[in-house]
Amino acid sequence: MTRDNLLVEVTNHVGTLTFNRPEKRNSLTPDMLIRMHLALEEWAKGSEVRCVVVTGGQGQAFSSGYDITAIPTEIAPEMEDLLKSANPIELALHSLENFPYPTLAAWNGFCFGAALNLSVCCDIRVSADDAKFGMPPAKLGLVYHAEGFRQFVDAIGMSATRELFMTAGTYTAHQAREMGVVSHLYPRETFQEEVRRFAASIAGNAPLSLKGAKTILNMLARQTGLTAEQKTLAEQLQAESFASEDLKEGQLAFIEKRSPVFKGI
Repeated sequence: MTRDNLLVEVTNHVGTLTFNRPEKRNSLTPDMLIRMHLALEEWAKGSEVRCVVVTGGQGQAFSSGYDITAIPTEIAPEMEDLLKSANPIELALHSLENFPYPTLAAWNGFCFGAALNLSVCCDIRVSADDAKFGMPPAKLGLVYHAEGFRQFVDAIGMSATRELFMTAGTYTAHQAREMGVVSHLYPRETFQEEVRRFAASIAGNAPLSLKGAKTILNMLARQTGLTAEQKTLAEQLQAESFASEDLKEGQLAFIEKRSPVFKGI
């Protein structure tokens, strides 16, 4: 029997999305991201789910990021047209960021790459006190997409975003709290219970108040953006990185577990 790689549950107005690929460090597949998008879109139609929790379950990984080796195995008919204009990561990021009620990323363990981007699209982030996180594009030779940068800046500010992307370093949970990336740290032995209690406290508030606050705060966060000309430049920079020799070197170095030797070409 094939194991479900994304667990979807609703209890007492809390909707929980649990990454369930422990043997792959919960790396994100297109299937998982599409199902995440579909669950959020369905929950957004009503008021049953008043707080969403995204987590990696009981193991040591929230998620190691996007699994570039994975391809979709099943695509719902209603998703086929959407996928022509947006990839699975973009769909998941958008539906999470725009969910009408509060969202909570609960780092039970390490969190990297696309999983960190998903996290900053949540309203609140909490972490086990021994988790680690980072944003590795600069070590892989990639220029990250402009919308992703915007989501990081909106969530954690320009200074922290610059440091994460420019160092491509690995940071501790305590550093995450100092940088404002997470708001609370919990001991691993009590983490699950603390998250349940926190989510329940949010979901127990007045639904119209929660929804109104989320809508207004999102509008305020998006007062600035790139012009059409700036978006074009950002896309050109990203395309250049995808075609570079440095990208090939970064990927090879990652596979060979060595430091990359970049040449700027």
